[in-house]
Amino acid sequence: MRYLGYIKSPADLKRLSVDELDIVAKEIREKIIEVVSKNGGHLASSLGAVDIIVALHYVYNSPYDKIIFDTGHQAYAHKILTGRYEKFDTLRKLGGISGFLKREESEHDIFGAGHASTALSAACGIAAARDILKEKYKVVCVVADGSMTGGMSWEAMQNIGHLGQDMLVVLNDNQMFISNRVGQLGRILAKLLTLGSVKNAGEKLEVFLNRFHFWGKNLLKVAKRAKVLFFPGMIFEEMGFSYFGPIDGHNIKNMVEVLGYLKDLKGPVLLHLVTKKGKGYEHAETKPIDFHGASKFDVETGKSVKIESKLPTFTEVFSKTLVDIAEKNPKIVAITAAMPEGTGLDLFRDKYPYRYFDVGIAEEHAVTFAAGLATQGFKPVVAIYSTFMQRAFDQVMHDVCLQKLPVVICMDRAGIVGEDGPTHHGVFDLGLFRMLPEIMIMAPSDENELKSCLYTAINLNKPVIIRYPRGSGFGVKMTDYQIFDTKAVLIKEGKDLNILATGNRVHPAIKVSEMLAKDKIDAGIYYFRFVKPLDVEALKKAATKKIVTLEDNALICGFSSAIVEALADESINTDVLRIGIPDKFIEHGAQQQLYKILEMDEEGIYKRIKEFINRR
Repeated sequence: MRYLGYIKSPADLKRLSVDELDIVAKEIREKIIEVVSKNGGHLASSLGAVDIIVALHYVYNSPYDKIIFDTGHQAYAHKILTGRYEKFDTLRKLGGISGFLKREESEHDIFGAGHASTALSAACGIAAARDILKEKYKVVCVVADGSMTGGMSWEAMQNIGHLGQDMLVVLNDNQMFISNRVGQLGRILAKLLTLGSVKNAGEKLEVFLNRFHFWGKNLLKVAKRAKVLFFPGMIFEEMGFSYFGPIDGHNIKNMVEVLGYLKDLKGPVLLHLVTKKGKGYEHAETKPIDFHGASKFDVETGKSVKIESKLPTFTEVFSKTLVDIAEKNPKIVAITAAMPEGTGLDLFRDKYPYRYFDVGIAEEHAVTFAAGLATQGFKPVVAIYSTFMQRAFDQVMHDVCLQKLPVVICMDRAGIVGEDGPTHHGVFDLGLFRMLPEIMIMAPSDENELKSCLYTAINLNKPVIIRYPRGSGFGVKMTDYQIFDTKAVLIKEGKDLNILATGNRVHPAIKVSEMLAKDKIDAGIYYFRFVKPLDVEALKKAATKKIVTLEDNALICGFSSAIVEALADESINTDVLRIGIPDKFIEHGAQQQLYKILEMDEEGIYKRIKEFINRR
């Protein structure tokens, strides 16, 4: 690399000429492609934002000036330019740098980002702190257009506009690629507006129009509404922002020039930059969805080199099952929050487009939207990752459970997810939702169980949550649908202790039981398909011996907490070993690596049970 090896901080970038920045951007893209092809990661978004990040770090003085990113997976270039080039090969690896922004990782990571639509609110708070302390640093917020589909972004926008804070919002719009001609026009308009002539003319026009009334209405209001129709940026103007753009988000020289004009403007400013997702890598440009969250791939061909399991994933089983059930039930509708491919609802979308709804990054709306559909006799199935369902707790409680509406919530990526790390591990959902009255929670043990859990949930006519993990199934035989009752399943009786497992820890429990048998320890196994309602009668039988609980969820308020609570309620005294996620955030790394560290893999479970059995 001609430049990157010498750039240890943004200060080193500023020593270069503007004309050299395109070479820096090219080198950054080459590095991102090289590393993501080996480690996996978010490729298309980060490639699209490279030029913006280079321009911002050239003009602003991070970390004194605060640059905040929404959806942190667009910020790989930011990591490279802020002293992490040498560590970039460790991206998303155990002990390496995170795939998202992380405050403890760098002083340049002003605010951690894993979920979308958070940056504007954070930037508003940072700007408020600056103003209270009478400091002078600049606040810049980089927001991808997809994040603007989240209601939290608009809540922040209206607050920023109301406060009139000095702040630059950079809207990274990657819906289309912009031509040089449009980019040049945007640059010229930005120059004119920052010079004040156009803005002053607009103010004079308002004074003039205020003198007239047309058909009893203020002509200024009519004119403003017409401007909103013809100029989309006017929506930001009406919210109190000075709007500039659209500008080519890949022309670094022009962006540096425009940012120089905007840097010292007062009040909220929005700069609209149009970019192309996957910019600089043809395969990602033509298939940006495939390269949003990419697995390992061959750089030349763009094809995945990851050894794919022949077993179906839980997501694939959910997807095919829902389509199959919906064929026989026209009242089934499917809802996702900007994740059709990730949740597997793309198959449903293609098959039943009029019964499919993608509401954008708006999990709260998705749940209440589903509740509305349920009041009219439909069977809504909401598919959202566990980590993102945390946002919709109030809607599940107030709009679904309180009204006892038959909404089925399918939470993919429950439990440890792997390289995306603590922002994405789905380990808190049982604690959040188990407390709610009227809801039923199912945690299928394998892919075949998931089929019948979904079928059962749709037929229960109650609020139901189904949680299932990321990745491949266990290779079990697939059978016809069943309607399940809420009883726990006794897989094996035992004389020495009983293992009570739920979700994807059931099959490891079976393996551990076989390992213990070699040590002459007879372990029984109970599979709790329903975490709520809990089968207390089965628990009473199991509690005649020592108990071990297994779950891929936080121990606090999770499955084991439900077990301990029920034992207390029934005044049953027995020894209990709880195995699950401890009270801390879990780092990023491969799933099996993390299970091993947490002693939640077969060897770890076996070791802990042996210690438990030998405890005096």
